[in-house]
Amino acid sequence: MSRIASISALAIGRISSRNLIAGWCAFLGPSYIVGELADWLAGNGIRHTRGVSCHPQTQGKIKRWHQILKNRIPLENHYLPGVLEAQVAAFVEHYNHRRAHESLQNLTPADVYFGRGTVILRERDRIKRQTIQRRRLLHQQQAA
Repeated sequence: MSRIASISALAIGRISSRNLIAGWCAFLGPSYIVGELADWLAGNGIRHTRGVSCHPQTQGKIKRWHQILKNRIPLENHYLPGVLEAQVAAFVEHYNHRRAHESLQNLTPADVYFGRGTVILRERDRIKRQTIQRRRLLHQQQAA
């Protein structure tokens, strides 16, 4: 196995086991993926998707994620790799399970992934309708 493939496979192995990644997107084009890495991806059930260079829809999302990651992790010296890995893991946990995403109708990615999104949206709609109804009633009482 080549050096790039072994490093990438090791990194992808850590990511896929921790975060349940179902796909892999390479932005450096088809020449970057070597045969061994492609075999490893296929063997682990990870689909390889090639991103179009200079295409904001695919590359912009991952660039934005990296920008948020860099801004959230303090610019400190991490003397041990475990400290940095723990901070990155905490960020990924926050990003996927706590942070609401506007593009996902203010749901977390975990809510959408695990199918809880429709239930949450229905509950929000119910609460909104109740609130509007209460406000109308209060307004009518004050006007009378």
